[in-house]
Amino acid sequence: MFINTHLQQLRGHYLFTEIANRTKAYQQTHPEAHVLRLGIGDVTLPLPSVIIEAMHRAVDELASAATFRGYGPEEGYLWLRQAIVDNDYTPRGIHVSPEEVFISDGAGSDLGNLSELFDASNTVAILEPSYPAYVDTSRMAGREIIWLPCLAQNNFYPALPKQKADIIYLCFPNNPTGTVLTRDELSRWVEYARTNHSIILFDAAYEAFIEDPDVPHSIYEIEGAQEVAIEIRSFSKTAGFTAVRCGYTVVPKATSLQTMWLRRQCTKFNGASYISQRAAEATYTPEGKAAIQANLSYYKQTAQIFLEGLRTLGYEVFGGKNAPYIWCRVPHGYTSWSFFDHLLHTSQIVCTPGAGFGPTGEGFVRFSAFSNRKDVEEALKRMKKLA
Repeated sequence: MFINTHLQQLRGHYLFTEIANRTKAYQQTHPEAHVLRLGIGDVTLPLPSVIIEAMHRAVDELASAATFRGYGPEEGYLWLRQAIVDNDYTPRGIHVSPEEVFISDGAGSDLGNLSELFDASNTVAILEPSYPAYVDTSRMAGREIIWLPCLAQNNFYPALPKQKADIIYLCFPNNPTGTVLTRDELSRWVEYARTNHSIILFDAAYEAFIEDPDVPHSIYEIEGAQEVAIEIRSFSKTAGFTAVRCGYTVVPKATSLQTMWLRRQCTKFNGASYISQRAAEATYTPEGKAAIQANLSYYKQTAQIFLEGLRTLGYEVFGGKNAPYIWCRVPHGYTSWSFFDHLLHTSQIVCTPGAGFGPTGEGFVRFSAFSNRKDVEEALKRMKKLA
């Protein structure tokens, strides 16, 4: 028996597991403490009633022989795929067919599983700091990684790879830095991919937070992108589906990968549940859209309160606009993990250490605007006492 030695290259603990372990250890010794969890990007607002009602109807259908459903299509029900096309792409002048849309149980699964389409000899370009899953799945496959450092002095905008990259992970609005790419900037990446016959895996999980008109909501707003890009989206942050689990991936036929991805999914994926897909469908109703926009407005306002509050306290901060994350430079004399421990032990605040997103993340921490508004306001009061 031989194990996959590439797995041994991974860190002993996943970033958010380490955060949870340190927080749990603190709470065990300080059970009376009111800990404010402002790091992990989990939503806090309840699901809108229109979505709950859709899920209840789906459950009732499964309780009747006349409306019962068994296995669904691995690529997702056509009525949901069509709703995605009609609402997320057609209004932006983007032609996507339902056959190119694949429903998943969340963006994280597809971001890792898409790696299976490519040979291990392919090189992978990853922005750094970066969401840990891009790095971990690439290492699991034994691929060479080309690091693209994103630094504060250039507003965390990555330079194009100097060597040929076969696979490119792009996440915009970015996690963790909260920065975005303009239409012209994203066009440069599409042109690079077309010139070098590369494929872009475009993580658009936070597109609903975009407000600036010059920031594309989809990479397919860029001419030629359907030849070189796969787009991954999620209902988790858009509609609060972190417990419901539903997302989708667009694999254009022009990439020549659509048939291969369908074959992979039919073999290794059982499909998202009927109940979660009916919930996702409800997000595209007029009532669903209005409720989701109300929740998104709450998170956007929370981000602005957090951003301006930290600036007032003298912190250097990035993001917070067009994105739900605030990237904050730690005070002089601290590392990102020591500042994490300092906030936890002195103010009972949990953030995310930037070093967990890669070496370039050292010196920063990430705060999440998905937090409860009262917790954010309380955190700013506690941090003011530290200043």
